[in-house]
Amino acid sequence: MNQYIGLDVSLKDTAISIREDGKRIWRGKCPSDPKLLAETIRKHAPHARRVVFETGPLSTWFYHALTNEGIPAICIEARHAQKVLNETLNKTDANDADGLAQLAEAGFYKAVRVKSFDAMTTRALVAARDKLVHISTQLGNQIRGVMKTFGFIVPEGKGRIFDGNVRELVAGNDNLARIILPLLDAWRDIRKRAAILDRQLLAAARQSQSAKLLTTIPGIGAITAISYVAAIEHPQNFRTSRSVGAWLGLTTRRYQSGEVDYDGHISRRGDNHLRALLYEAATVMLTRTGARTESRLKDWGLKLRERLGFKRAAVAVARKLAVIMHTMLKTGEIFNPSASAIV
Repeated sequence: MNQYIGLDVSLKDTAISIREDGKRIWRGKCPSDPKLLAETIRKHAPHARRVVFETGPLSTWFYHALTNEGIPAICIEARHAQKVLNETLNKTDANDADGLAQLAEAGFYKAVRVKSFDAMTTRALVAARDKLVHISTQLGNQIRGVMKTFGFIVPEGKGRIFDGNVRELVAGNDNLARIILPLLDAWRDIRKRAAILDRQLLAAARQSQSAKLLTTIPGIGAITAISYVAAIEHPQNFRTSRSVGAWLGLTTRRYQSGEVDYDGHISRRGDNHLRALLYEAATVMLTRTGARTESRLKDWGLKLRERLGFKRAAVAVARKLAVIMHTMLKTGEIFNPSASAIV
């Protein structure tokens, strides 16, 4: 009597397919509202065992809302599902829902851990701050580029120094000032908004004991720490600390077929932003000198740099940082510089 449901979710409507005992027993559409979907599922599949849908923009909302309605929702990896769904002759929402229902019935899917709304709020805050910083950098480069065209080279400097240098150079040139000053005002306003989000991030990091723990590692700042905590959520989500490196795409790919067997570049799967932050932290650890930055991990990374080059060494240190940070969250212990780097 178990029933298996596939949902092909879009912004407006969601295609639904219900299977039982290897056969489709109902197919239809419903507005993309979790409450309406829950009512439809309870009406047509009172013994639902699995309700499967792919990762997407609405997946976090759908998962939590359907779960709260008592629906056994499962969010699956879209890239994995698409390899199966692309085998259908005609690509339609209804056929995709059928394919997802078959995957649910067969159990042939890769479930995804859906983050909590609190974790997603933190990630949204980090992403918004990064976007504003990126926009301000683009505006600053645009100002410098336009002024170079007219022979005005803006001296090195940031913040108020940059603002003052630009205003000084365009003073007396009304035609250029009419172009540059609106860009400069926008640049200044964007930086103010980014500073507001910076303060919110720092406040969130101070309130999080886990983030404060991670900042005891040289090179790990508030943004990297709070981003890592939001991505991991609970250390128990990973069976071993070593698996975090692979989850973040910091382990090498392997291809083996017949006589061919080789390792390639890192997979670059998972959270791109967090992976970049960890690489930046590894770079800081390997390049900064000082008593606080000394550790066995750094010594290991420097030896690796001599053998393999800086980039490969930084990637290796970033992977070990990911593993060490997970271990610290699991044990609650601060970073131990004298601990072995081999993790």
